[in-house]
Amino acid sequence: MTLSGARCSLLALAILGVLSHAVQARPVSYAGGWTIIGESDRQLSSALVHYTPSPNMSLGLKTEVNRDSDFAIYSVHPTLLAKRWFGADYQGNLYFHGGIGVASGINNRPGSNQLALYGGVMADWETRSLFVGYRNRYLEAGDYASQFMQAFRVGFAPYEGDSGDLHTWLMLEIDHRPSDPDSVTATPLIRFFKGPLLVEAGYNLTVNQPLFNFTYRF
Repeated sequence: MTLSGARCSLLALAILGVLSHAVQARPVSYAGGWTIIGESDRQLSSALVHYTPSPNMSLGLKTEVNRDSDFAIYSVHPTLLAKRWFGADYQGNLYFHGGIGVASGINNRPGSNQLALYGGVMADWETRSLFVGYRNRYLEAGDYASQFMQAFRVGFAPYEGDSGDLHTWLMLEIDHRPSDPDSVTATPLIRFFKGPLLVEAGYNLTVNQPLFNFTYRF
């Protein structure tokens, strides 16, 4: 198993911290609930199922396929909220997320199973009509990958819906992946959510790849 020792040790410590120090988190679901999340972007496709054991923690199982490099990761994936800010008309959140699991070659790519570690932050600030978000992740997966990515998103709602209405957001995501030939890309997208279902659809204008995400809580 070939890994960058120092970086992986730091990642492992961070992930253990996430798992063992639940702080005022706002899991995607409510306490005792389940959430299904599917995501597909210019490089990755993933599926995450997580359970919310308490109001401050979610813990799930994630499968992720890297289509460009022909490997998959199967991991345990926790998410916590480090900080929340409230104002008269806004809310902000800072999350920590991470995972530990196994990376395996797919589509006839040779290679043995190897340890995979990843971690990063997610932050957002929003009103009923404006949204700003940022997320990043560093992945260490042995011989398969050593990757960093970050994405910045801005959006607005063309109308303000009431509780129970169909909500619509128009957004633009700027994505940065230093190891890719097209390191910076732009993706306009539209988000809909109503009740327990959220759907996002967009198109990466730089590399001509679709984006599709959904979240369902139950």
